Amino acid sequence: MAPEKLTYMANQIASFFKHKPHDEAVEGIANHINDFWEPRMRLQLFDIVKDGGEGLSPLVVEAEPSIRRPAQ
Repeated sequence: MAPEKLTYMANQIASFFKHKPHDEAVEGIANHINDFWEPRMRLQLFDIVKDGGEGLSPLVVEAEPSIRRPAQ
Protein backbone atom coordinates (compact mmCIF):
# COMPACT_ATOMS: atom_id res chain seq x y z
CA MET A 1 0.00 0.00 0.00
CA ALA A 2 1.23 3.50 -0.73
CA PRO A 3 2.65 5.22 2.36
CA GLU A 4 0.37 8.19 1.74
CA LYS A 5 -2.72 5.96 1.88
CA LEU A 6 -1.54 4.28 5.07
CA THR A 7 -0.80 7.67 6.65
CA TYR A 8 -4.26 8.86 5.64
CA MET A 9 -5.90 5.79 7.19
CA ALA A 10 -3.92 6.10 10.44
CA ASN A 11 -4.81 9.78 10.68
CA GLN A 12 -8.51 8.98 10.17
CA ILE A 13 -8.31 6.67 13.21
CA ALA A 14 -6.56 9.40 15.19
CA SER A 15 -9.24 11.89 14.15
CA PHE A 16 -11.93 9.59 15.52
CA PHE A 17 -10.19 9.30 18.90
CA LYS A 18 -8.87 12.87 19.26
CA HIS A 19 -11.87 14.00 21.30
CA LYS A 20 -11.22 11.38 23.97
CA PRO A 21 -8.90 11.98 26.93
CA HIS A 22 -5.30 11.82 25.69
CA ASP A 23 -4.32 8.44 27.17
CA GLU A 24 -7.60 6.89 26.05
CA ALA A 25 -7.07 8.24 22.52
CA VAL A 26 -3.56 6.79 22.26
CA GLU A 27 -4.74 3.43 23.59
CA GLY A 28 -7.75 3.43 21.26
CA ILE A 29 -5.60 4.07 18.21
CA ALA A 30 -3.20 1.26 19.10
CA ASN A 31 -6.06 -1.13 19.85
CA HIS A 32 -7.82 -0.35 16.58
CA ILE A 33 -4.67 -0.87 14.52
CA ASN A 34 -3.86 -4.08 16.42
CA ASP A 35 -7.37 -5.44 15.88
CA PHE A 36 -8.03 -4.43 12.28
CA TRP A 37 -4.79 -3.89 10.38
CA GLU A 38 -3.08 -6.82 8.76
CA PRO A 39 0.59 -7.47 9.63
CA ARG A 40 1.92 -5.94 6.39
CA MET A 41 0.11 -2.68 7.12
CA ARG A 42 1.50 -2.55 10.65
CA LEU A 43 5.02 -3.18 9.36
CA GLN A 44 4.63 -0.32 6.89
CA LEU A 45 3.43 1.94 9.68
CA PHE A 46 6.51 1.08 11.75
CA ASP A 47 8.68 2.01 8.75
CA ILE A 48 6.89 5.35 8.34
CA VAL A 49 7.40 6.18 12.03
CA LYS A 50 11.04 5.07 11.88
CA ASP A 51 11.60 7.37 8.90
CA GLY A 52 10.34 10.36 10.88
CA GLY A 53 6.56 9.91 10.78
CA GLU A 54 6.06 12.63 8.19
CA GLY A 55 2.37 13.44 7.85
CA LEU A 56 1.28 11.25 10.77
CA SER A 57 -0.80 12.64 13.59
CA PRO A 58 1.25 12.94 16.78
CA LEU A 59 -1.31 10.63 18.42
CA VAL A 60 -0.46 7.87 15.94
CA VAL A 61 3.25 8.32 16.59
CA GLU A 62 2.61 8.17 20.32
CA ALA A 63 0.51 5.00 19.90
CA GLU A 64 3.21 3.22 17.90
CA PRO A 65 5.00 1.58 20.87
CA SER A 66 1.71 -0.12 21.84
CA ILE A 67 1.11 -1.54 18.37
CA ARG A 68 2.01 -5.22 18.06
CA ARG A 69 4.98 -5.91 15.84
CA PRO A 70 4.24 -8.86 13.56
CA ALA A 71 6.64 -11.79 13.45
CA GLN A 72 8.74 -11.61 10.32
